Amino acid sequence: MKAIGYYKNKPVTEPDALVDIEVPKPEPGPHDLLVKIEAISVNPADVKQRANSSPTDGQARILGYDAVGTVEEVGSKVRLFKPGDAVFYAGAINRQGTYAEYHAVDERVVGPKPKTISSAEAAALPLTSLTAWELLFEKLGVPYGMKSSREAILIINGAGGVGSVLTQIARRLTGLTVIATASRPETIDWVKQMGAHHVVDHRKPLDEEMRRIGIPHVKYVAGLTATDRHQQAILEILKPRGALAMIDDPDTFDVVKFKRKSLSVHWELMFTPTLFQTPEMDDQHRILTEISALVDSGVIKTTMRENAGKITAENLRNVHALLESGRGVGKTVLSGF
Repeated sequence: MKAIGYYKNKPVTEPDALVDIEVPKPEPGPHDLLVKIEAISVNPADVKQRANSSPTDGQARILGYDAVGTVEEVGSKVRLFKPGDAVFYAGAINRQGTYAEYHAVDERVVGPKPKTISSAEAAALPLTSLTAWELLFEKLGVPYGMKSSREAILIINGAGGVGSVLTQIARRLTGLTVIATASRPETIDWVKQMGAHHVVDHRKPLDEEMRRIGIPHVKYVAGLTATDRHQQAILEILKPRGALAMIDDPDTFDVVKFKRKSLSVHWELMFTPTLFQTPEMDDQHRILTEISALVDSGVIKTTMRENAGKITAENLRNVHALLESGRGVGKTVLSGF
């Protein structure tokens, strides 16, 4: 089957940073679905893996997490899906990725594809939706569906992939006042489209920006990027007994400073259940099923901003370069081989 992989960590400007390859079709395990891939999207996790994770000598590593496709085969213990079902998912960081014509994935982290949007539009959603959902409802403990609230959340980097979904979920499924950060005209417009009540500029001191809009303190902060750079401002912004949840990878982060206000600090990684085969793995099936229904009912919309064309090494290098530039908005997808 066709796939895209890499043999060595190379700058994305190098033509062999990602290359077109041929590999055997994977065999599904007992809990696996074998999915024929129709569309994928690219995440910062893909870029970090390509830059930092070295393949075994002589072996190509195939990246990719978000995918939409059709089930072709099922493993002996599969109970949730059957051949012919349209599905979407974010896969696992410790298995072969989705930059391929066929992909084997554990059914317990797979959901039914939304019926009302295209495969490309659906491919933008799985990883970021799982991250946003787990961060908001599980890590921060925001009550799901409670529409009356005097509290607010600050989302740092509201125009990114996770921020775009988190803004929608927080606005439409909670009573929180949603404040998102953005700095360029196109990103400010985007986060407003996603549902932010207020937008502040993360190029400026965030505590000053929050005072500017008349909301100097919030109960919740989602640190999606540059959390270490904004740490002092976050300390000022959070109310006593508030909570911070992060998804980025700061070199250092001093949580001792958060003690005086009795603040809780959480990390969110949606790959943890599959990495450690936790008992609650099938929660991700439940969440994706809920997201699919919310899309079909018009509550959540796709965060696809651009379709970069066919799934090829050249197109994927271009998308990786876009993410590395830090100027991406929403999600970029690819569809078809």
